[in-house]
Amino acid sequence: MALIAYDDTDASAFEATRHLRADALAAWRTAIGEHLAPRPGARLLDLGCGTGSWARAFRSWWPQVEVVAVEPSAAMRERAVFRPVVPGTAADIPCADDSLDGAWVSTVIHHVPDLDAAARELRRVLKPGAPVLIRSAFAGRHEAISLFRWFPEAVAVLDSYPSVAAVEEAFAGAGFTTAACQPVPQVTAASLAEAAATLRREAHTPLQLITDEAYEAGVARLREAARTETGPVVDALDLLVLR
Repeated sequence: MALIAYDDTDASAFEATRHLRADALAAWRTAIGEHLAPRPGARLLDLGCGTGSWARAFRSWWPQVEVVAVEPSAAMRERAVFRPVVPGTAADIPCADDSLDGAWVSTVIHHVPDLDAAARELRRVLKPGAPVLIRSAFAGRHEAISLFRWFPEAVAVLDSYPSVAAVEEAFAGAGFTTAACQPVPQVTAASLAEAAATLRREAHTPLQLITDEAYEAGVARLREAARTETGPVVDALDLLVLR
């Protein structure tokens, strides 16, 4: 099961604050395009699609591609900005064998309880050579994510996530090899003031799993910095590509 419940409160916060703006999406489109060649009739899986912002972006970028959106949380599916979204999990993907040309897994891998089972299931549904593109914050790789500057206690939560090496090992057992691992910078907010004003704890797993005292202290740090620091908030998450 996921690290958090993803009930209606979580889904509402995610929908309100975690959909990236156009400039951030553009950076990811470029990075994804280095490893995925959309063609007419191709089928792309968005596994753990949440409220559907990535699936919506894929449909906009590549109308010739069929996007298969899968999400286990009913609350997320109900709020999705993309249709249809079907129920399913990383260990039980509702797709036929060898039927997909790629899989997108964004900020999901830490919620997967059995990476080996997920790797085997993705191997089953993907065509030979099709990529798995994993967008994530990985254990031991917090330095480029500003959230952890304000909430240092949340680093311990991140370090409980799978590492890049752990994901590679699990997927190697299912016959995947690593094609790339690269940080992708994104504009998360136009300013620290905006980041402080829009922050919702329920939208961030690491913030839900720290104490209330640690959270309040972090909010105070963020608000204080927002009074004087200018410029956009730029974070970098990793893109791990396996084939």
